[in-house]
Amino acid sequence: MLQETYQKAIKFAGEKHANQKVPGSEANYVVHLSNVAMEILVAYNEEANFDIDFAVQLAILHDVLEDTDTTLLELEKHFGEKVSEGILALTKSKELKSKQEQISDSLSRINLLEKEVGLVKLADRITNLQEPPNHWDKERIKTYLEEAKYIAKKLKSKNRYLNKRLLQCIFNYENYTK
Repeated sequence: MLQETYQKAIKFAGEKHANQKVPGSEANYVVHLSNVAMEILVAYNEEANFDIDFAVQLAILHDVLEDTDTTLLELEKHFGEKVSEGILALTKSKELKSKQEQISDSLSRINLLEKEVGLVKLADRITNLQEPPNHWDKERIKTYLEEAKYIAKKLKSKNRYLNKRLLQCIFNYENYTK
């Protein structure tokens, strides 16, 4: 059931991300995770053609491997193999040197799995296309915008609503590059 799934995942993620803040703010990182989950819930309300329980778990847990000391085995123990595989695909490989290589690799792995994994990547970037942190220069903002365009292109077939929403966020974010 969705509420129990959400509560279990948000408690786990909240404990794992306890000391992490949303970049450029004082907000606890759980705000970002719940915003990604909200994008998934709204997308489901628009078109209920995916596994909402699976997608919400992925949304809430999408950064635990990348940003905390959580292991893949620990994640699998608490949430199962399917969720842990999805989170692994959403996690950029630190073994790859450039950010572009990391994103390309992650998107390739995402596209091999269920569409819910791609939905979370779209929702994550939508959520991140807010006002950039004050410490970002114009070049960093432009790079982030280009990454968003690349993500939209690679995941455009995953969900019409989220793709349209991402394209609108990209359009709005271009104002920060001027």
